[in-house]
Amino acid sequence: MEKKIKLKIRKGDLVKVIAGDSKGQQGKITEIIAEKNRAVVEGVNLISKHTKPNAANPNGGIVKKEAAIHISNLALVDPKTGETTRVGRKKNDAGKLVRVAKKSGEEIK
Repeated sequence: MEKKIKLKIRKGDLVKVIAGDSKGQQGKITEIIAEKNRAVVEGVNLISKHTKPNAANPNGGIVKKEAAIHISNLALVDPKTGETTRVGRKKNDAGKLVRVAKKSGEEIK
């Protein structure tokens, strides 16, 4: 059985691609594939998918869609400064464990 690791990024987070063909692009995470340590980011890592004609797409053709990207190639964007940052965890005033940006100390919603 493979050990499940705690992912530091979640669905809805704003991330920046730090490596690969899409380096420098930013987008929101739309899906997390935890088993493969991958995430699908809105408007990033686009691939051309050839589709046959069907009811939804009567003409078929080439469709651009987002492919999953490894989470090691993503960095969270700090909500305060807009720069990339690492993620830490701290207890807030209510005693609940929350994610915080390492650069600014800002809580990540």
